[in-house]
Amino acid sequence: MFAVLTTGGKQYKVAQGDLIEVEKLDGNIGDTVTLEQVLMVGEGENVEAGSPYLPGCKVIGEVTEQGKGAKVIVFKKKRRKGYRRKNGHRQLFTQLKITEISKK
Repeated sequence: MFAVLTTGGKQYKVAQGDLIEVEKLDGNIGDTVTLEQVLMVGEGENVEAGSPYLPGCKVIGEVTEQGKGAKVIVFKKKRRKGYRRKNGHRQLFTQLKITEISKK
């Protein structure tokens, strides 16, 4: 069984036992997180799609890691003007292990 869910402005296709990295969610390592914005649930040829969400469907995951992603360098420059700016950014993420996909 698979599900397509949305969190943090992004969509993820998940199955039970998958590890996914999503935008930072509140919770400590070992906590259970319930994601209820499920767009689609399916198993084989039997697929249900919501408009936009499926009522009663939810994906349950366990927080396995809270961390920061790789550093991204933001460099701005305007030629012949002496204008240079350098910034770095590390996005926070939460790693989830999908434990259950339930539909109504």
